[in-house]
Amino acid sequence: MSDTSEDDNEISFPVKFLGRVEVVRPDGLQVLSEAAERLKMPQGDMSQNAAKKNKVLLFLSRGGVDVLEKKTKFMLYSCPLSTVSFCAVLPSSPKVFGFVARHPAAHVHHCYVFQSRALSHVLVSGIGEAFRASRKEERVGGGRDLIVEALRHKNKMLQRENAELKDKLANSKQ
Repeated sequence: MSDTSEDDNEISFPVKFLGRVEVVRPDGLQVLSEAAERLKMPQGDMSQNAAKKNKVLLFLSRGGVDVLEKKTKFMLYSCPLSTVSFCAVLPSSPKVFGFVARHPAAHVHHCYVFQSRALSHVLVSGIGEAFRASRKEERVGGGRDLIVEALRHKNKMLQRENAELKDKLANSKQ
């Protein structure tokens, strides 16, 4: 599901990229809900983003969140953690999640919206932990290793998946 490497200190997750829209506020579930709705509506380029549902790799590292095309590894977006102001799962659609980040060169915020079958909550937690770790590192000059935190989240997710598969296997034998 993900790739890790000690050399580059990042972890990746395959997800579908639903799109990016400019938002008026830097945080809140309402902002995420409105962005997801805007991406569903057929409006020029946005409808292409929503309809295409690009398969991407979401890279989480000490530096930030990067969105790369899955096949070509072309970087679509790079958001330093210092620019991320909000991250959540859409309550009305648990497979959809997103984060809001300030554009580094302009005074605007964008909401990046993704879809994942089983990883939405894990990714939101991972981004949140990365953000907290980067804040702690800025204040203290050190802190917990982001990779350890991301791997803990991945481990929890895999343990849950393993338990579900064991249950299914036990039920199918009966």
